[in-house]
Amino acid sequence: MRPTWADINLAAIAHNVGLLAELVRPAAMCAVVKADAYGHGMIPVARTAVDAGAATLAVALVDEGRQLREEGLDTPILLLSEPRPYEFAEVVDLGLIPTVYQGEGLAAAAAAAAAAGVCQPVHLKVDTGMARVGAPPAEVMMLADAIAERDTLELTGVWTHCAVADEPDNPFTAYQIEQFNHLLSRLKLAGHHDYRRHLANSAVAMAHPAGRFDMVRCGIAIYGIPPSPALADCLPLQPAMTLRTEVAMVKTIAAGTPVSYGHHFTAPADTQLATIPIGYADGWTRRLGVTGGEVLIGGRRRPVAGVVTMDQTMVDCGLDHPVSPGDEVILLGPQGDDEITATEIAGRLDTVAYEVVCQLGRRVSLRYQ
Repeated sequence: MRPTWADINLAAIAHNVGLLAELVRPAAMCAVVKADAYGHGMIPVARTAVDAGAATLAVALVDEGRQLREEGLDTPILLLSEPRPYEFAEVVDLGLIPTVYQGEGLAAAAAAAAAAGVCQPVHLKVDTGMARVGAPPAEVMMLADAIAERDTLELTGVWTHCAVADEPDNPFTAYQIEQFNHLLSRLKLAGHHDYRRHLANSAVAMAHPAGRFDMVRCGIAIYGIPPSPALADCLPLQPAMTLRTEVAMVKTIAAGTPVSYGHHFTAPADTQLATIPIGYADGWTRRLGVTGGEVLIGGRRRPVAGVVTMDQTMVDCGLDHPVSPGDEVILLGPQGDDEITATEIAGRLDTVAYEVVCQLGRRVSLRYQ
């Protein structure tokens, strides 16, 4: 078996879900488990989140909802994007809750529900400033009326998504909350009520109490990763993923020896060079070798030497401490008195911690604790 894997601490996920659920109460907790639970494994994470207090699960794709149902999860499952028209029959059959924001999707949902002889719950999404998906505010009333006019549909949720909530001092989040409240008031005056209102992602749940409404959709925080460095001290989250491998080969190289493709690294002094069996095909990004990437070996930080290759990475281990084949290597997580976080890696790659864990490759097995 390849000695490269990720340990997933389900107790940490349970802790994080419970912590967030307590923070946002009386709002309900929706655990976002799309994208294979941000690389942590959708089925075990979903079960853990429900046991820890999540009332709803959220996914991006009908396929993801099907996998959850096939594994026996009967929790309400919200689809965060409007399915394609031909997918609504399966949505109804699986008992999923679709998001709608276009007339074509609404009509397809109604037709599928009519064919099955059921009343299908739907959530209506409005775009308050993300400019991704969601109905323009000017069209929301028309869509809500169209849902109410159909006996086969029931409006059970209205929601939006925040664009900059991970920047606590950015006033645009307050603007989006204000716009959402204004829309809700208009819907109420028009006779639309008794539905779940939700706006909060992890960042809003943690830093903007006014945005919690009836439900919060927590993703990155349930995996123990703050939505941004600015929110790192808001809650005592516990990281759930530790990415491990081991030293495969050690050689001593002389000062001036170039390493890896392109020779972007040259040994500044005689050193031990360790090769570890993980590469960019596993989600360990190629440019970490030229942006200051490090790993932990024997509790010591060691720099990645040269660009990461497809299957392997070289590490400059110096001569101060012997390194041997089989030694544990931590790429993400704690070892000794130190820890490498997803936030740290993201900073070296000029990206977000979400991408660091989501890009974990299929060749990296997951082991649950």
